[in-house]
Amino acid sequence: MKSNLRDPLYKRIKRHVIGQIKDFFIVTAPGLEKLCLDELRSLSFSNQEAAVVRGGIEFKGRLYDCYLANLNLRTANRVLMRIGEFKATNLRQLAKNLENFSWELYLTPRSSIHIHVTTSHSRLYHKDLIRCSFEENIKRRLDPKDCIEKSKNDKQQIFVRVSNDRFIVSIDSSGDNLYKRGLKQYGGKAPIRETIAAALLKLSEYNCKEPLIDPMCGSGTFSLEAALMSKNMPPGWFREFAFMRWPSFIPKRWEYIKREARTRFINFQKQIIFASDKNKEMCLNVEKKAKAYELSDIVKTYSVDFFELSPMDLVQYPGLVIINPPYGLRIGTKSESNKIFCAISDKLKKEYIGWKLALIASNSKLAKENFPNLNFIPFYHGGLKLTLIKGIIT
Repeated sequence: MKSNLRDPLYKRIKRHVIGQIKDFFIVTAPGLEKLCLDELRSLSFSNQEAAVVRGGIEFKGRLYDCYLANLNLRTANRVLMRIGEFKATNLRQLAKNLENFSWELYLTPRSSIHIHVTTSHSRLYHKDLIRCSFEENIKRRLDPKDCIEKSKNDKQQIFVRVSNDRFIVSIDSSGDNLYKRGLKQYGGKAPIRETIAAALLKLSEYNCKEPLIDPMCGSGTFSLEAALMSKNMPPGWFREFAFMRWPSFIPKRWEYIKREARTRFINFQKQIIFASDKNKEMCLNVEKKAKAYELSDIVKTYSVDFFELSPMDLVQYPGLVIINPPYGLRIGTKSESNKIFCAISDKLKKEYIGWKLALIASNSKLAKENFPNLNFIPFYHGGLKLTLIKGIIT
């Protein structure tokens, strides 16, 4: 929206959205809440009031804190801004409460809107009826003449959570899930999400200066994520966000935030992240992504089978070796998966002595049998309970 100080609507937006401390909710994967909270507290946001709650993190801040969170948080799924809360036990009460909603402060007539509803322990529990009530109210408020063409570029999501007859209404500031960094297309069998990759790198105590070998790199998620971290590049640098289509969006503030972030980028004189895979096409794709997104100064790719690769061929001193071996959808049977895992473990214990390890295991019992002296951290990905094996290989 154009910042016209004489525009009554803009004055309302400035007073009620831009100028106020707002409540935000960061959605995270289970188990990553504390990591994400630490990330949030490391940012220079205007209000340090933040806490872990069920499903994520609640914090208070101004609109530009929402910009900072979306741009910088590596382990967050999305950032929601609370825009309303009320009680309703029937459709009449719901309609009455919705009449007081100033949707024009958060949406434009051209917004393509999708509404998500969850309910629990409430007399109003029919999700479709609730969704229709919201859709009709928004349409009446924003587009009374029903003649506004919707924009494909302005996709907005409203999240409605109903619990114990209380409605909490939020607008999604992120748009696409934040694991979509804008670096690569998504496909293949069971790729690990960037948010999980960032979390595992942090849990493995990756220091961003040591060598990293990603010898079963696949689409390169670990290597690219580690490169962003090492170069101090925000994970959201190469993408857009839903808040950029809000009536309250302040382009100059956003441009300032990005300029400030760029001054903190780090350039490397030699490559210390080595992405390798026996699939040559995968390696070429990782190499192209590294060049396209200013990461080729730190990422080097090789097409070599893990079992034929020696770390001494790449670097003379140890760092972190991180592996997401095939399991589940990426391999045939459980016995085949276990066999590959044991072969990988033998190779690591033979040739990677002194290296820090971050190895994903689908079989926790097998993980402890192969690495009894290391640490084990359970986590979930794609509905599977997995184990991160971490520690120094001896």
